[in-house]
Amino acid sequence: MRDALAAFGQSTTTTTAAPAAKAAPLRLAQADTAASTKNAPSGATYVGEARCASCHALEKEHWAHTSHAKAFRLNPKNELQKKSCEACHGPGSKHLENAADKSALINFTRKGDTPIEKQNGQCLQCHKGGQRIGWNGSMHQTNQVACTDCHNPMTKGSATGLLAKAGITETCFTCHQQQRAEFNKRSHMPVTEGKMSCEDCHNPHGSNTRPMLKADNLNQLCYTCHAEKRGPFTWEHAPVRENCMNCHSPHGSNNEKLLTVARPFLCQQCHTHVQHPNDLVTKGNTPAGGATDPRGANRNCQNCHAQIHGSNSPSGVRMHR
Repeated sequence: MRDALAAFGQSTTTTTAAPAAKAAPLRLAQADTAASTKNAPSGATYVGEARCASCHALEKEHWAHTSHAKAFRLNPKNELQKKSCEACHGPGSKHLENAADKSALINFTRKGDTPIEKQNGQCLQCHKGGQRIGWNGSMHQTNQVACTDCHNPMTKGSATGLLAKAGITETCFTCHQQQRAEFNKRSHMPVTEGKMSCEDCHNPHGSNTRPMLKADNLNQLCYTCHAEKRGPFTWEHAPVRENCMNCHSPHGSNNEKLLTVARPFLCQQCHTHVQHPNDLVTKGNTPAGGATDPRGANRNCQNCHAQIHGSNSPSGVRMHR
């Protein structure tokens, strides 16, 4: 959700400050390397990219064209990134001794022996803060979703995010099949048309809300686009202020305007009283059995209560205008 804000102090230019400035990167590099080895087998040491490539030639070819490879080689941020393959997979000496031992390296597949928490820990060494600040405790994290379930660091097929599939929407649909079906209903958000993506509303790396919304609550998220419904209004409609999902299904619906129930039945879920002008059965309001009043045919509540989300009109107490 919110980018983490870091406070940076300004240092003054003095002759004694220079040695301290040089020492800081060294401490960072040592800390990063230690973080990489903590998940590796005890006693393992680094063997170098060339030893890895002697067996994994195809993987090296795939790796060479990725954004990770370019970043590690052209602009390494620390000593860990200079270690290429072993920056992510950990020191390779134990794997070199026994290639059949799946626990000798940090594996990034469901078939490997490396727990999801350790796999993700490797990624979070570099990819932390920013949009990932809410990862710990998020729905994806607590449900043991691995970074590599959505991302493939060995591919160059995705323009952004090294996604496992061509786009963010298809990546999300891998697990969220119910939402895929809802987007195929008659009334739906334009996600399948490519005008929106799941990430317009959700932060897959976690947020302050259970459904990982990119706002503090559902209504605030909806108001990002539907600002005219925000208010405040002189005459408020309580269900609207409470939760947009009281009336709308955000992913898709077979009713117009993403409504959860067709009109007027949606309104009648709350407005169950019968003393209403639209309840006239005859033009003279005579008992049942008379001629049906044609004024009530093919109409719904919003034919009269047009400002259903709220009204600022002095005479809009019943949302008429």
